[in-house]
Amino acid sequence: MQTDITEKKKAVIFDMDGTLIDSMWIWPDIDNYYVKKYHLELPDDFHRAIEGKSYHETAQYFRDTFDMSLSTEEIMDEWTSLAYQRYTQEVALKPGAAEFLKYGKQKGILFGIATSNGRTLAEAALRSLGIDQYFTSVRTSGEVGAGKPSPDIYLKVAEDMKVSPEHCLVFEDVPMGILAGKRAGMQVCAVYDEFSQPLDLEKKKLADYYVHDFRDVMKGIKERITDGK
Repeated sequence: MQTDITEKKKAVIFDMDGTLIDSMWIWPDIDNYYVKKYHLELPDDFHRAIEGKSYHETAQYFRDTFDMSLSTEEIMDEWTSLAYQRYTQEVALKPGAAEFLKYGKQKGILFGIATSNGRTLAEAALRSLGIDQYFTSVRTSGEVGAGKPSPDIYLKVAEDMKVSPEHCLVFEDVPMGILAGKRAGMQVCAVYDEFSQPLDLEKKKLADYYVHDFRDVMKGIKERITDGK
């Protein structure tokens, strides 16, 4: 028996990369290119160190860790340039996401995006996938002053949508994002992603729910409808 985790929720807020869209594979390639170009050596805890950080915070991490002469803005601009084509031509929605968005729109569920990515890449990806019209609010961590696990971005998206936190459901793919949603007073569903698969046990422990993809969410919805609830 599946559970409809969206039942009685007025709004759904998605993290974007690795949650709503399959895009995390982009960044190891960019990291490798960047490391070779600037002759950097990534520390062993690199991925955990930047997990949840905003685009600006991650660029600042690079400046501080590697004592780079580039400004934070120059680092971000170079990353955006390197990633833009892939975000507009190569990323795909997670399975079941398109059906879930269409269902939610029909039922009057509000949708928001709370991403650690930069606005240029976020808007480009949503637009190229043809789903930008579904979202009442799209916010980046850089716009609220603190990356995840701070709850600020989730609270801001809820404020934009005029929905109280307890009526929001969050979808996230990494522990720092799950913590951000929980600290905002929202229920959180962890989503499987190949990039964060080694953290699955931690994700399941932190989150209220866990799904492989949005086909699981739709299965719960359809079973509830079939049962006549």
